[in-house]
Amino acid sequence: MARAAGAPILRAATRHRPDRILPLPSPSDPENSPPAATRPRLSRIEAVVNTAAGGVARDAPDVLKTLLAKSGAEVRISACAPKDVEGALKAAIDAAPDLLVVLAGDGTARAAAEMAGMDGPPIAPLAGGTMNMLPHAIYGARPWAEALRETLEHGTEKTLAGGDIDGRRFLVAAIVGAPALWAPAREAAREGKAREALAHALAALDKSFAGRLRYSLDGGPRSETEALILMCPTASRVMDDTAQALEAEALNIHGAGEALRLGAAALVGDWRMDPAVEGRACQVANIWADGGAPALVDGELVRLSQLTEARFEPAVCRVIAPPKPKAGFIAQLRARAP
Repeated sequence: MARAAGAPILRAATRHRPDRILPLPSPSDPENSPPAATRPRLSRIEAVVNTAAGGVARDAPDVLKTLLAKSGAEVRISACAPKDVEGALKAAIDAAPDLLVVLAGDGTARAAAEMAGMDGPPIAPLAGGTMNMLPHAIYGARPWAEALRETLEHGTEKTLAGGDIDGRRFLVAAIVGAPALWAPAREAAREGKAREALAHALAALDKSFAGRLRYSLDGGPRSETEALILMCPTASRVMDDTAQALEAEALNIHGAGEALRLGAAALVGDWRMDPAVEGRACQVANIWADGGAPALVDGELVRLSQLTEARFEPAVCRVIAPPKPKAGFIAQLRARAP
């Protein structure tokens, strides 16, 4: 895949060069240092539970009530069916609580983030669905009760960044290209529909290497790739949450052999280290694909326009979460740099 000389790449060969990565605020610079995190005062908590979500057990509302009661706050819980979730979210936000807890799937978590925005209450999206992309990005892959308990004890308020692609907001990641077509096969397999999963998998294989994307990052030269993955800072393993950019990873796969090798790398280590992957930080990505490329946007399979723009959004909403155990990969590199 062609690229301009000096482009800030995140691959293994260049990750030891912090100066080639999109500039991030330096902790040693007082002007760029974020204010010290403070524990929010939680006097009133609203909670919305989608009782039909895949990861919500029958006793979940009662467990949630018990955990929230320990905070000493005034608590109101709305446990409702999917058709009533939007109304429950609106009522909870209009009540102007100090925290809105959402126990549901990714679609409801994204809806809560968009409805609350920066002016509404901070949210705590807990893992109540099947994929739980946003909760896992914020709290790690842990049971929702454990994440909530630690959030109530040690949580601080943070600004959640995101992205927009073709008019669709994403808070975790957008996968553009044929690999997005594997999503239906994965979901069918999870539901035990073996024949349907096989049909989707064969269709995805048939299209996997049929067409390539053309893309440009931050106005740079056009390149070609099989797929482009755009990740928000919260979901990225190589960027700090405070990074003002998306992580862009291009999968330059030329055949089934390379696809299998990349899949193996994903199972045993960091797939970014594979030679078929090339990445950098960016704020804007322009993507061209004949007929429009398939994309998996926060778990939802969509068809993009033939000419598509993806853009970093620095402030989508506020969340409350415990501090991460360690800084992102890039921040560690910068800390060690002379």
